[in-house]
Amino acid sequence: MTSPAPATLPAATVQPGKPPILAVDTPDDTSAWIAAHGSALRSLVAEHGAILVRGLGLRDADQVGAAFRQLGGGTLMPDTEAFAAREKYADGVYSSSAWPPNQPMCMHHELSYTLTFPGTMMFACLTAPESGGVTGVADASAVLEALPAALVERFEREGWLLTRSYNDEIGASWAEAFGTEDRTAVEEYCRANAIELAWQSDGGLRTRQRRSAVVRHPVTGARCWFNQIAFLNEWTLAPEVREYLIDVYGDDGLPFNTRYGNGDPVGEDVVQTLNEVYEAHTAREPWQPGDLMLVDNIRTAHSREPYDGPREILVGMADPQRVVDAPAADGRATR
Repeated sequence: MTSPAPATLPAATVQPGKPPILAVDTPDDTSAWIAAHGSALRSLVAEHGAILVRGLGLRDADQVGAAFRQLGGGTLMPDTEAFAAREKYADGVYSSSAWPPNQPMCMHHELSYTLTFPGTMMFACLTAPESGGVTGVADASAVLEALPAALVERFEREGWLLTRSYNDEIGASWAEAFGTEDRTAVEEYCRANAIELAWQSDGGLRTRQRRSAVVRHPVTGARCWFNQIAFLNEWTLAPEVREYLIDVYGDDGLPFNTRYGNGDPVGEDVVQTLNEVYEAHTAREPWQPGDLMLVDNIRTAHSREPYDGPREILVGMADPQRVVDAPAADGRATR
């Protein structure tokens, strides 16, 4: 039986424009290696906000799932209120969200529209695309500081509003998002999670939920820009996609959209500003098969860039957290 490696790690390589990268020798026993180094890996995430581990040689979903469970303390979170379908490999182990390969998934914090969200995101690469497909990361505190002060102040004061129109054609259906076909169970979940809902005559569902845009990190206390305002907004969609969806479903029937907390539309100029600031703070590194990336989901946003060729990235979520609002500049709470 192979003895666990000593619980020390080489230094991570930190370069401008790239996430910190930890290159390791491929272990004979990945499970034993993670057991020996899990605490050190979590310390690196706490230090940097994200770490890409290269050299583990992860080969299949079973091995990835075992690694995720070890790193997640034995328990992984289910994907709740998903905006797009995922393939489920095992409890808490999923494919990346089904999203057109030629369309970007802009910077966001996973499930930041839910009341309980993952504190840690885990990504593992089984198949790297021919080109593109990078999972970029961006520091949420740096993004917050770079955004226009007036914009931040309004979102801190009002929060942000997510509107969703579930159907069986675009995105996740309400049964997929809530994990049940029982309408009563969906209604109970929504009541418990501050979500307004309205059933439609065609069997569809529309929901609205107001959330904080800036939260305080539970460990460091740092204020973080924490939301999906840009990613789930209509103006982030490709123009032809947005026009098609509005033609078919109408302005109020888009699968998802975001607004200011008082219900006012978020303009195209605001979304452009958000995405430009994200881009200026994005660190990226092309995937290689066997890579593992760990991300502090509150401190660090992530994205997925367009790609060519097959791409298989597995996802796990751990360390459930509840919203901790950040105080606004004048000392008021953000909610």
